[in-house]
Amino acid sequence: MKKELKKIYVIINPISGVGSKDKIPDMIASNCLERDISLQVLKTGYAGQAKEFTLSAMDDGADCVIAVGGDGTVNEIAQNLLYSDVVLGIIPKGSGNGLARELNIPMDVKGAVDVIFSGHTSIIDACKANERVFFCTCGVGFDATISNEFAKEKRRGSLTYVKDIVESYLDYKPEVYELNIDSHTIKEKAFMVTCANASQYGNNAFIAPNADINDGKIDITILSPFNTLDIGPLAIQLFTKTIDKNSKIKTLRAKGAQIIRQKAGVMHIDGEPVMETEEISISVIKSAVNVFTPENTTFAGDVQRRINEVFQFFEDRMPVRMR
Repeated sequence: MKKELKKIYVIINPISGVGSKDKIPDMIASNCLERDISLQVLKTGYAGQAKEFTLSAMDDGADCVIAVGGDGTVNEIAQNLLYSDVVLGIIPKGSGNGLARELNIPMDVKGAVDVIFSGHTSIIDACKANERVFFCTCGVGFDATISNEFAKEKRRGSLTYVKDIVESYLDYKPEVYELNIDSHTIKEKAFMVTCANASQYGNNAFIAPNADINDGKIDITILSPFNTLDIGPLAIQLFTKTIDKNSKIKTLRAKGAQIIRQKAGVMHIDGEPVMETEEISISVIKSAVNVFTPENTTFAGDVQRRINEVFQFFEDRMPVRMR
């Protein structure tokens, strides 16, 4: 489906590493000028302001809101667009960029901007954990602990994430969970329980390789307790989209679920840690949000996208730009 744009709001989270070299407002402005599209660019200054900006944009008749930031920023904006005609645009500038990667949106700014102005839209599901909306994953157990530790870090990135995993693993104790999935009840001692609307956390870490963001169902991944010898295979399978083949993994697909744990504690929502009660109800919000996506994704195009990501990774870390 194609979307014709007349009024765009851009909401930027400056904390997400958006620098002057990105020239994101300039790129968007030039595209808007060519197409006679009205444009407003806003920068958030505190938690919750992205929501305020999104609601104001909708009141002002915007037909597109572009989120510039990480998964937290995208979530805060997108959850306010549920069942509206306003289309979400994503320019990924976070550490994981789970939703953008799931939708094959390029990690480079120009590529992401081109996707938006090509006008092709898709409609995706969202989910709820109690009253909290998520688009990729929510979880309790070890992955929630990691998200809590990662949120405290001053320096983000894959190496920091791996460090937090190793350090937290040494002290982490599995818990017993009661899972009411559709009409069945399961009691499991688990290292973690992840509910996935999309196939990955972010950073191409695929916790639910067969999850489909458009199928109206949630994929529930249960990781049984494991020892240190299992860490290597699990890590490799997580990043090669084969973790569901591991004997420590159990995957269930359902329209909804209830997780009952032994006590209240941390849960993550699209990678953001939050405190939640011991009982968590998971539900699917079918066909919830319109979002700009690439029109066609071929194998060659996917390979080229991944190559571009590698080049972008090293370019961002070079102390001196070669001329």
